[in-house]
Amino acid sequence: MTNALMVVGTTSHAGKSLLTAAICRILARQGWRVAPFKGQNMALNAYVTARGDEMGHAQAVQAWAAGVEPVVDMNPILLKPQGDMTSQVILNGKAVGKVGAADYYKQYFDVGWQAIQAALQRLSQDFDWIVCEGAGSPAEINLKHRDLTNMRVAKYLNAPTLLVVDIDRGGAFAHVVGTLELLDPEERALIRGVIINKFRGQRSLLQPGITWLEERTGIPVVGVIPWLEHAFPAEDSLDLFDRRSNAKGDLNIAVIRLPRIANFTDFDPLEAEATVNLRYLSPHQSLGEPDAVIIPGSKTTPADLVTLQATGMATQLQNYAAAGGTIIGICGGLQMLGQTVSDPEGLEGTAGEYSGLGLLPLETVITPEKVTRQRQAIALYPQKLLVTGYEIHQGRTTILENLPPLFEDPSLGIASRNQSVWGTYLHGLFDNGAWRRTWLNQLRQRQGLKPLPIDIANYPEQRSILLDAVTDVVAAHLD
Repeated sequence: MTNALMVVGTTSHAGKSLLTAAICRILARQGWRVAPFKGQNMALNAYVTARGDEMGHAQAVQAWAAGVEPVVDMNPILLKPQGDMTSQVILNGKAVGKVGAADYYKQYFDVGWQAIQAALQRLSQDFDWIVCEGAGSPAEINLKHRDLTNMRVAKYLNAPTLLVVDIDRGGAFAHVVGTLELLDPEERALIRGVIINKFRGQRSLLQPGITWLEERTGIPVVGVIPWLEHAFPAEDSLDLFDRRSNAKGDLNIAVIRLPRIANFTDFDPLEAEATVNLRYLSPHQSLGEPDAVIIPGSKTTPADLVTLQATGMATQLQNYAAAGGTIIGICGGLQMLGQTVSDPEGLEGTAGEYSGLGLLPLETVITPEKVTRQRQAIALYPQKLLVTGYEIHQGRTTILENLPPLFEDPSLGIASRNQSVWGTYLHGLFDNGAWRRTWLNQLRQRQGLKPLPIDIANYPEQRSILLDAVTDVVAAHLD
């Protein structure tokens, strides 16, 4: 087996994903070929590999941090929550079924552990280092016997393990000591260092606590990482509550924060635009008068559509569109813009036919076959440009009228006749710099604002700069 390192946290949101990405980049800078790994991830942000496999977006970002192409072995199990205590199970990149929490480990524990071991074996043949990320806490005593992600992986690899704690939320020393106390002796022996993350303040004031912790546990504190203001790609929707909008932006763009919002990493490029004020809006809130509204992807399109209607947001969106407002639907959002969404087999919840927003002449049927593929397409709107992205959807959408296509392949999306309402199945569209700026310039023109230059790099290059900045800070504070 190749060299391995494990990163676990005392809690969720301790910063494991970010630190794993930074460590991958640190090792890659030293000339090693590095693979990130998370045996089982639960998230609604997904990425599609070149082979059409679905995996956690966070592990794709970590692969990019390492300078390698994402492959599904880096995340062999992805659970996508659908509500009602059920999740869609993605095993080795393919959807294999929907299962309730109580039955998941009965049906998938053994096959899941086999998939994890096989993935690690394959990665060890191609990479010098595997940097593994845990999930939640490794010390959930009611779950440890069926935990596929944390110390079971560390023990299998005999991997030196770093324990990350978020000091910003308080109680950091208790979190560390308590976690260590609840680990088995064999597990605790693998913990070789503690990382204190999200620190704000003077290091000298923290030092007495560090000294006490090291003497109490016999484990060195190998890093005190300062609070990072960088908008690092988030792993799940809880991170959206901490997002800060750019109040100085020229344009106001609202994203509806659906209960089962999926692939909101689509909008990271818009957050990186200094002239854009991007805000995530609850369906219960007032829409106001933004320059554009985005209805994002959803893991449960029918249920989220019902939420829009029950909260009155559907009526707000319809009135906004009637007044000439710009509305964009991405994937599930595209489906919601249509006349009906049917789920005859109850694949995304309760079986039935649901009324859409009625803003585009579309009908969608949720089907068992899932489309997961990377795409390269010619966009026709707002001007003819080559774009790249990927599809992840189970819906089959029928266009009922002859409307302007957004792409040369009309199955990827359509627009209303005045092009104020449009929708697409293409995730990652805003990653395309020239396309994004051309669309933003349309909004800017309506406001009488000067156009932005469109000869800019695509977002992956911006993300690489961000990863460099994050890694520089982590490297400077990590032993």
